[in-house]
Amino acid sequence: MTTVRQRRVGKGTEAAEDQPSEETNVKPDGKIPSDHTGGKLWNILSVTVGGIVAISLGLLTSVYVATLHENDLWFSNIKEVEREISFRTECGLYYSYYKQMIQAASIQQGIVNCKQYLEPVYFYIYTLFGLQAVYVIALYVTSWLLSGTWLSGLLAACWYITNRVDTTRVEFTIPLRENWALPFFAVQIAAITYLLRTHLQPVQERLTLMAVFIATFLFSLTWQFNQFMMLIQALALFILDCLDMLPTAKVTWLYIIQISGLLLVCVLQFFNSMILGSLLISFNASVLIARTIQKNLKTGGLLNRLGKLILHVLLVLCLTLLINKFIKKILNLESDEHIFKFLKAKFGFGATRDFDANLYLCEEAFGLLPLNTFSRLSDTLLFYVYVFVLFLMAVAAVIVAFRNLSGSNQVKLMEKMEECTITLKPDAAYSLVHTVLFGCLALSTMRMKYLWTSHMCVFASFGLCSTEVWKLILKCVHLYTSQRAQVLKYSIPIITLLYISYKFWPGIMDELSELREFYDPDTVELMNWIKSNTPNTAVFAGSMQLLAGVKLCTGRTLTNHPHYEDKNLRERTKQIYQIYAKRSPEDVHGILRSFGTDYVILEDSICYERRHSRGCRLRDLLDVANGHIMDGLGENAPDLKPALYPRFCEEIKKNLPSYTTHFTRVFQNKTFHVYKLAKHK
Repeated sequence: MTTVRQRRVGKGTEAAEDQPSEETNVKPDGKIPSDHTGGKLWNILSVTVGGIVAISLGLLTSVYVATLHENDLWFSNIKEVEREISFRTECGLYYSYYKQMIQAASIQQGIVNCKQYLEPVYFYIYTLFGLQAVYVIALYVTSWLLSGTWLSGLLAACWYITNRVDTTRVEFTIPLRENWALPFFAVQIAAITYLLRTHLQPVQERLTLMAVFIATFLFSLTWQFNQFMMLIQALALFILDCLDMLPTAKVTWLYIIQISGLLLVCVLQFFNSMILGSLLISFNASVLIARTIQKNLKTGGLLNRLGKLILHVLLVLCLTLLINKFIKKILNLESDEHIFKFLKAKFGFGATRDFDANLYLCEEAFGLLPLNTFSRLSDTLLFYVYVFVLFLMAVAAVIVAFRNLSGSNQVKLMEKMEECTITLKPDAAYSLVHTVLFGCLALSTMRMKYLWTSHMCVFASFGLCSTEVWKLILKCVHLYTSQRAQVLKYSIPIITLLYISYKFWPGIMDELSELREFYDPDTVELMNWIKSNTPNTAVFAGSMQLLAGVKLCTGRTLTNHPHYEDKNLRERTKQIYQIYAKRSPEDVHGILRSFGTDYVILEDSICYERRHSRGCRLRDLLDVANGHIMDGLGENAPDLKPALYPRFCEEIKKNLPSYTTHFTRVFQNKTFHVYKLAKHK
């Protein structure tokens, strides 16, 4: 909760260069240098200037989001407990581990001792804001590599910044694992883009593979959804390899890197069983096995190739399911079953009463992407350019794929289009399929839009600054000359940049001058009371979101928290949440004491929730899971029955003897009620 401070301050057949640079020997004005030395000097100058611009934009983005965070909360002026409370829900849980680490004596004496130079909380948030610089630089470099001009990178970075609402949420959800992970994912994509260039030297290829591995490992280490994101990436590689649009050897290395990175993370996370049972490992292993079974996949005519391709896809899918089922059976894995229940219900394959799956289904972040997202993206021209480039590239990809599958017997059919010759470099082909697949993910699940919108900036800017795109357009309308292509390649992006600057610079300045202040006195009061009036060994129960803050601010022991990838913890959370269900005081007391609970915190915002509609309130989910009729007007499933007891969180406040025998209220304010549990023999 914030209040405003009352003050303001006014494919792949064309060769590409081995490094990101302007097209060889071509200046922005289309003139060719007088000699080879002049061309080299121009390229060196271009790379130098482009690099400086990339670093500068990255640092400016970092400062920009840090300033927004400071202005929104007045972070430098509020108390430590308020700073910690500002890390809402699971953000507080993640930060609590950092706090625990720096407070340990062995760490204080080691390399993390930064207190003499910077407050620990600032070291933490500045590290994350610094990663935003890495993120923007990686997007910039990816666009530069694809187009051959750093002007494309500049446009990508500007679009990322001006569409900040839809490209990042780092300034208000700082410790979220995705904010640690996405910069490394962007670095990985940049490295893959460079790897897919033609004519790389062996040393360059090895170094790039190492960069891909390191970025993949760091991405996998920092985000629980890594396996699903890389599965989509593996699907993109699989599609392009089947269509003969990527070199098979490089694709194989990328499959191996994904598996290796995940297995290393599994070891470092104390053999996290959820990783071993991931679809990514099963899919990549299946592709590699299927290749050894099926030979000569890329020979023959069109019908022959299509038949082999269909058989290959079916074989890979069957092997994936068999291997995954086998691994989960052998290791008795159930950590991710709630995700598949959620997906099954989300895409209409039957309703579910599973409590965990419904928690996801009822959250707006896991719903469909709102339509107003596209209107915001259109304001900066990003969406219009993206759709234009996507259409052209998709048409080119279909033609190239048909040509590849047709084989030598039907090449003459394609040669009739010589006036409008179409090629697609491997890196551009990968970027196309990547953006399509992640676009589908974003459309289906709003929370995943940040993976799409950031790459949308890269893809749109690449298309606008690509010689191949303008060459294709001009040839198709019989207006092509190299000079015209060069003029369009540079003039259109510059005009776009000028438009963005004119329209959005004043808004950015206003945004930076708007000052607010963090304000949540009820939560501050609760945390201070817990620290002052409960023993350090006390065990607290309550909602996942609040308990994360309790752990961070007070260091007390919790019965449950927002780490939802563990089946036992999910089941424990469901049991703890019976405090908001229609259960007897004896039942609730028995459940809480079975987990060693000393104190339970009830929140009026959950007990009397109005944020969600009927059927999606937490109490409704609990009622349905318990077989009880939901509160309020509306339909109920015919097999649901009236509960035998009133809702616990409401009835306990009446201080009836049946409740006071087990629970004693020890703290109360407008938002929270804390009860101490009786320890019956």
